[in-house]
Amino acid sequence: MVARIYKPARTAMQSGTAKTKDWVLDYEPEAPPEVEPLMGWTSSADMKQELRLRFHTKEEAIAYCERNGIPCQVFEAKDPPPRRGLSYADNFAFGRRVPWTH
Repeated sequence: MVARIYKPARTAMQSGTAKTKDWVLDYEPEAPPEVEPLMGWTSSADMKQELRLRFHTKEEAIAYCERNGIPCQVFEAKDPPPRRGLSYADNFAFGRRVPWTH
């Protein structure tokens, strides 16, 4: 079973950087989930899917995999694009680039 090491991205509802600083190790699923025929619940016999480990650095996560003999794939983190420093008052500034219209 291959482990994935990555740095999680922000969610769509998140403006800060909480839970995006650590590196995450989780396992790829071995088998697709199965639908239970009577109740329609989705289940899986793969318990490694439930496991998610967090590390402060990428090197710690790779060292953990090497120590335990776990094959791993590392996905490099993409830096977010720089944000322009705008405020709400800039919408009504006199020297605005685009004219403000209704």
